[in-house]
Amino acid sequence: MKSFEYAMKKIVRFTAAICGATAITVLSAGFVIAKNIPDNVSVVEGRQLSFNSSLPIKIEANGSNCIQADEIAKSGFHYSDEVKLFGTVPIKNVNVTVVKESYVIPCGCTFGVKFYTDGVVVVGMTDVDTKDGPQNPAYNAGIRAGDVIMAINGKTVSTNDDVSNIFSGSGGKLLDISLKRGNVGFSVSFKPEKSESDGLYKAGLWVRDSTAGIGTITFYDPKNYIFGGLGHGICDVDTGKIMPLMTGDVVKVNMTGIVKGTKGQPGELQGILDDKNWGSLYSNTETGVYGVLNSVEVGKAIPVAMPQEIKEGPAEIIATIDSTGAKKYSVDIEKVDFSDNTPTKNMIIRVTDNTLIQKTGGIVQGMSGCPIIQNGHLVGAVTHVFVNDPQKGYGIFAENMINTSKTLEIGNAKDVS
Repeated sequence: MKSFEYAMKKIVRFTAAICGATAITVLSAGFVIAKNIPDNVSVVEGRQLSFNSSLPIKIEANGSNCIQADEIAKSGFHYSDEVKLFGTVPIKNVNVTVVKESYVIPCGCTFGVKFYTDGVVVVGMTDVDTKDGPQNPAYNAGIRAGDVIMAINGKTVSTNDDVSNIFSGSGGKLLDISLKRGNVGFSVSFKPEKSESDGLYKAGLWVRDSTAGIGTITFYDPKNYIFGGLGHGICDVDTGKIMPLMTGDVVKVNMTGIVKGTKGQPGELQGILDDKNWGSLYSNTETGVYGVLNSVEVGKAIPVAMPQEIKEGPAEIIATIDSTGAKKYSVDIEKVDFSDNTPTKNMIIRVTDNTLIQKTGGIVQGMSGCPIIQNGHLVGAVTHVFVNDPQKGYGIFAENMINTSKTLEIGNAKDVS
């Protein structure tokens, strides 16, 4: 009898331990999954919230179970739903906004940009060889790479020559410099130092006022002529920071060749920028560049997918890699990240199209912005290539780019009417 009781106690303890470990595992899994689900999502009018990913979750319609269908269909309506792990364990409440379905024309055509900065970007620091040894007056005053010089002694500057001429002609007198660091404006004062090598007064700065490059247009909205491209901002090559846009021209590109991507060495599309203006840039943001086009080849508008509608699995990208124009190539969406941690690395995609792999090695520079299509919807755009695996790269949710383009539409209504 005692041996039976002892055995039962061991079974109970073992069962309790298993249950406890299972509970901890479930709670841990719930915590991880909850971090991968955003606090705020949008659904197209007339639809209920659901996630098409492989996550083991179910949506409990807390806020929408008592809402009439005609009310759910109203754009702008807000409610809350509960996310449950395995359909039983509550892990998170999600705020839902009902939106109208957006339709745009996916492009995939290459474009060139001629980009002029708002102010002059500090891209590096260098010592001045003074009679007292190496000095850097700008650095000592608090200026750092990535700062943007907006004015000197109250005079607006917009080119490298503006800055250089003021410093060299200062005679070593005190200058007041107005700058921006991110969105924060500030001022410093310092005296340029005289260089022993050439007798010129210098601040100890390297600056840049323009850039040019090739990318891919993701979508075009024929209602207002607005386009979105790249899927990430145009950044300074030295500082890695987004360059402040003053003006920018959009031009067509005559493709001339491809440098094939290999492990450890990203490839690139090569082309010559056309002299004829094709459009204008209005915004350089974290999610891409946006502007208006003078004309575009007519295409079919397709709906824009909400992030939670995207599935891991087969998809297509549209890319222009030679003079024959834009073509579709097969890819796999390997991972979808719904978290709000980064607006440009929401998906991981792998190129599976043998033709594209043979010609480019996978994803190359210049393909940033290639639209990603799945189930007849624009789901995103290619943004970055994996340096050690050119067949893989990141993608941005199309919704992120569309939302940015809508702010452009409001801000520049008079320019695109």
